[in-house]
Amino acid sequence: MVSAISGSRILDSIDKEILNLIQRDFPLEREPFAAVGREVGISGQEVIRRVEALKKGRVVRQISAIFDTRVLGYESSLVAARIPPERLSEGAKAINSHPGVSHNYERDNHFNLWYTVAVPPDSRLGLEGTVEVLHRISGAESTRILPTLKLFKIGVTLDMKEGATARKEAPAYGHADREGADRNITEADKEAIRILQEDIPLTPRPFDLWARRAGMASGEELIERAEDLRRRRIMRRFSAVLYHRKAGFRANAMGVWKVPEERIDEVGTMFAHYQAVSHCYERPTYEDWPYNLFSMVHGRSKEECEAVLDAMAEESGLTERLSLYSTREYKKTRVRYFTPEMEAWERLYAGVLR
Repeated sequence: MVSAISGSRILDSIDKEILNLIQRDFPLEREPFAAVGREVGISGQEVIRRVEALKKGRVVRQISAIFDTRVLGYESSLVAARIPPERLSEGAKAINSHPGVSHNYERDNHFNLWYTVAVPPDSRLGLEGTVEVLHRISGAESTRILPTLKLFKIGVTLDMKEGATARKEAPAYGHADREGADRNITEADKEAIRILQEDIPLTPRPFDLWARRAGMASGEELIERAEDLRRRRIMRRFSAVLYHRKAGFRANAMGVWKVPEERIDEVGTMFAHYQAVSHCYERPTYEDWPYNLFSMVHGRSKEECEAVLDAMAEESGLTERLSLYSTREYKKTRVRYFTPEMEAWERLYAGVLR
């Protein structure tokens, strides 16, 4: 078993309990850290102290709202690129220049660079035009756009106590949630989104502080807006995101499966119930890419990931799969919505397509 390290100390049981709680659901309350403290039997100030240490130790990346990109009107996709190994780092840096690129990894496959990109509703280039620019400026030999055809599950929760196991649970967010969301995004919604997407201040009443900065009447008003966004399924959840490796999860496997078309819904739903699976999507295929179901598994070791994927293979009866492990992280962040950076990037690179 691999122990997670925060700075120079090993995480204790209370740290792990806090991390498990705030990954799933950070309280939308006036004193949220006190609420977490009540769950684990310590004071709110002690929770703040521990979270601050976990952030300094690069275990906690950010605590903020997580929105559904597509519900907000953004186009997004996973993209697979094949770049000559000798210029992979340079190519990855070029791709990272786009503000809508949130994840970018080298993986052990002939498609050696995998990234996700999102573009806003008013993008002049659109998703395909943006990917074409990224293809050219990265020096890629081949690029494949792999958008979500059907979402079965999205939501990373690393079990700090048990690691990756074949345990089952109902997925927190899937296709029905996205399809039932309110896509009428108002200017007031955008104002709240700009605030809630930031990293929460480590203070006893953080929503009060945010509200004052935004010129709102009170923290309660901001919390009500957050609850409204969640009720309308625009906000998936308000929670913590961890630095996986620092949290002890040193392996992440993109399990890709060749599934008969008539079994996609059955198998996608089955895989979405594995707690260790953070993302499960149907994606398109190409002549050089026959895998249509993607399931991301995070574990403390490759062996832990493979044990989960083996259990999934046994239950489903599927035999044609690959496990693509990340060998280098070039970028991992959250997309910032309704900000001017993407428009500036498009102005800079629009001439590439001429």
